Amino acid sequence: MTDTTKTPAGTGRGPVPLPTVLARPLIAVGAVATIASTFLSWTWTPDFPGDLTVYGYPAGLQILALVAGALTLLFALNQWNVKGLRWLNPSNATSPVFLTAMSAFAVCWFTGIAIAVDLGGLVNLDPGAYVAMVASALPVLGALALPRPAPGTGLRGYLTKPQQPRPRGITPIAERGIITAGTAIALIAFTYGIGIDNDASETFIGYLLLVVFAAWGLIHTGLVDRYATISAQHKGFAAALAFVAAVIFPFTQSDDHNANVGVNILIFATVALGLNIVVGLTGLLDLGYVAFLGVGAYAAALVSGSEYSRFSGVHFPFWAAALTGMAASLVFGVLIGAPTLRLRGDYLAIVTLGFGEIFRITVNNLDGDSGPNITRGPNGITQIPDLNILGFHLGEAHDIGGFTLGRFANYLFLMLIVTAIVVLVFTRAADSRIGRSWIAIREDETAATAMGINGFRVKLIAFALGASLAGLAGTVMAHVNYSVNPQPYQFAGAAPPNSAFLLAAVVLGGMGTVSGPLLGASVLYLVPEKLQFLQNYELFAFGIALVLLMRFRPEGIIANRRRQLEFHETEQLDVPEQKTLTDEPAVTKAGA
Repeated sequence: MTDTTKTPAGTGRGPVPLPTVLARPLIAVGAVATIASTFLSWTWTPDFPGDLTVYGYPAGLQILALVAGALTLLFALNQWNVKGLRWLNPSNATSPVFLTAMSAFAVCWFTGIAIAVDLGGLVNLDPGAYVAMVASALPVLGALALPRPAPGTGLRGYLTKPQQPRPRGITPIAERGIITAGTAIALIAFTYGIGIDNDASETFIGYLLLVVFAAWGLIHTGLVDRYATISAQHKGFAAALAFVAAVIFPFTQSDDHNANVGVNILIFATVALGLNIVVGLTGLLDLGYVAFLGVGAYAAALVSGSEYSRFSGVHFPFWAAALTGMAASLVFGVLIGAPTLRLRGDYLAIVTLGFGEIFRITVNNLDGDSGPNITRGPNGITQIPDLNILGFHLGEAHDIGGFTLGRFANYLFLMLIVTAIVVLVFTRAADSRIGRSWIAIREDETAATAMGINGFRVKLIAFALGASLAGLAGTVMAHVNYSVNPQPYQFAGAAPPNSAFLLAAVVLGGMGTVSGPLLGASVLYLVPEKLQFLQNYELFAFGIALVLLMRFRPEGIIANRRRQLEFHETEQLDVPEQKTLTDEPAVTKAGA
């Protein structure tokens, strides 16, 4: 191991006046000390979540600090060009080192402050906590002492994504191995996060700090963009692995409540994918989209055999109830879209917002007093029976391979099939002629119309297709929740589903992509589920998250390649032609 790293041309000293020859060892020593501190006791009492009192056995937030310290150590070794680690940071940029160091610093200092606040003073900290806090600060100081990415940028230079070198070619087998490894890491991270107890909000906050800073650092290395490119080149293999990982997830959980969280995430992710057709591909701002979810849920509830249904004697099988929900949402999508889709921009957004409120008020008044007795008003339609598909009763627990799968795990498998259908529809539609027309309308409707595209017809198809996919998800949601009522179907509320939540999931995850809304819905559902104290400030927290996202990654967490180039034109000076997750051809600077 030799120090052959060269200072990038045109860079200067960092904000911390420390020689570069000492900065790199400081990062490595701090990372090793952070790892070692996780094997010490951080507090004397087990009252703090995770039981951080045991020596030699990391638990709770100590595990997160251990992972953050290991990541920091890897990037510290990368600064010395250690063989086999060059792929971690091909451009040898400073920002990934700083951000991974910040992940360990944030976790350790948050834990120390949380122990002091929760237990009543610094006296509750054991020596291990002090060691962790001091050790985690050393890599941050060392990273700030490394040469700046650009002269005069100060701290901002450490948060600016550097230009990445052109990736070297690798074999298809190696690419599939990379996809497999990435899927396994994602499954482990998601399983760990969803498995954190709802009462251990401190642990989940530490988990979020680690994920945010570590992911931010990986984005700056270019690994995330390269992984997306490789996945796009092997779409079928990547989709199959993602499906397999989702199937494995219920077998990793001993608590059926976590499976319930997974079902709801898939429901909202599926609805967000339908909204992605309208917003991400076609560029129409729909603020009342949750109403189509409600139409599908109510339509399925009316024909699924509930004794409180207006048609209590009717009991459709699931496939017929699903078609009924989709058809009802499709009809409402056409009825609403036909007179309104000639509007553009803010005017269309206001009309769709009004439709969402009209739907909620209407079903609230169809109670037999203010109007016909169809939806039972605020009481909703309750006691919707569980599904029985081909003799498999989804409401009962089943033993498979020594694992007991509860009711919500059964519905999780059903939603996986529904989600797979929706993903297939989305990708096929996006890659088709109508999908290219949607993209043309999104980019410039006037120019697209001048080229012969019937803008109204194209937008109406997008509106109707998105509505029908939301209706399909609504049919499953009605059976999962046993009931439907008007309260959730509003523009904004303390808990999903609501239109603001769905729109935020699309924007946060990445408009125009398949995996973006899935990730966005997972994050936005899981965070308030685990952080109960945010229930009254959920929209405030979402707003802050979106502001930060627009500042640092406006294209979303999982970027559509075309949008990424639009938002970062000055940074993309030499970009190889690639395909996105929807096979939309990238626009390079050479071919622009």
